[in-house]
Amino acid sequence: MLHTLVRNQMLPVGIDEAWAFFSNPANLRSITPDWLCFDMTCPPPSTIHPGQIFTYTITPFAGIAVDWVTEITHVVEPKLFVDEQRFGPYRFWHHQHHFERKNGGTHMMDIVNYALPLGWLGDIIESLIVRPRLRAIFEFRKDALECTFKTNGTHGPKPLGKVG
Repeated sequence: MLHTLVRNQMLPVGIDEAWAFFSNPANLRSITPDWLCFDMTCPPPSTIHPGQIFTYTITPFAGIAVDWVTEITHVVEPKLFVDEQRFGPYRFWHHQHHFERKNGGTHMMDIVNYALPLGWLGDIIESLIVRPRLRAIFEFRKDALECTFKTNGTHGPKPLGKVG
């Protein structure tokens, strides 16, 4: 069964700054929880383009490390990029990253469509383990982004992580 996760967040930075942060794969580690043991196994480039392949390992459950290969399939700078799993823990993974100028900041929307292998057993695993973990990952990311792009008094947004 196909499942969908949608997350929205306002960032107190312009769309160009938001794009520079999210289109730099080196920043992915800073918005991923430590318990996932995320490790990019290819040298991260400074920006993304269609056809680009990324390899990494994650440890999603019970200390079991899993290889994951994703491809950037679409890039419409500074509004959208899409990553799709080519090999990994999901039967299907399609993650859209949308960015829109709004109210002096950037509205960011993630739409993740995913399915697990194993048929009905995969659906049970999804509801008991995967869905709660995905929600926790995106909640961590929300908090990490609030810290990364916090407002610094009257001087406007101050990125704390590596940008660009």
